[in-house]
Amino acid sequence: MFGYERGAFTGAFEKKPGMFALADGGTILLDEIGDMDFKLQAKLLQVLQDREFQRLGGKDTVKVDVRIIAATHRDLEKAIAENNFREDLFYRLNVLDIHVPPLRERKEDIIPLAEFLVRKHSAPGTPVVQIPPSLKELFLDYYWPGNVRELENIVRKLLVLREARSIEQELRHRMQRRPVNGSAHIASAQAHEPPSVEIPVVAPAATFRVRFQDLLPCSNR
Repeated sequence: MFGYERGAFTGAFEKKPGMFALADGGTILLDEIGDMDFKLQAKLLQVLQDREFQRLGGKDTVKVDVRIIAATHRDLEKAIAENNFREDLFYRLNVLDIHVPPLRERKEDIIPLAEFLVRKHSAPGTPVVQIPPSLKELFLDYYWPGNVRELENIVRKLLVLREARSIEQELRHRMQRRPVNGSAHIASAQAHEPPSVEIPVVAPAATFRVRFQDLLPCSNR
């Protein structure tokens, strides 16, 4: 993240600038910041406050002017209460909070996203695979605990197999085994039919929070 100098450790044969130095004058995305090591959180806080840092193995101070976007699927306020995330770093980052609901709560986005992912992962020059209506219907019924990453995984599997039957069977099996109150739920409906009982969502909401440190261009701060 902050780079290192040549000879800073075994194998450091040349200087590496680091993400912050490369993003100087621009924007940097810190994804899954809720999983960041506690010691690294302290280093990040110091960089945000002073806008400067030292590379590993270096003595020179590197000054940076960077706009921060941080994303996480975790509840950071809960992580603070559990002493897993620094409260001062949270308030340093949390200027503007954007909550993106889990995919299962945005059903209108599922099919357009799936079709986009088909185009994204299709090999150049090959016919674009069409998602059959039966699979689209399952996409809308499925609860997507893995959100967009899980949808992308399913789409890539479709492009490899070039047929939807096995994927439909896999999704139906997951829906039948959907956890309810800590136990496996076996749907009473037939394999080719969706469950007739609406199952409450009990899996943790895999939401994403995007935090903007500053919306102003770097030159205006």
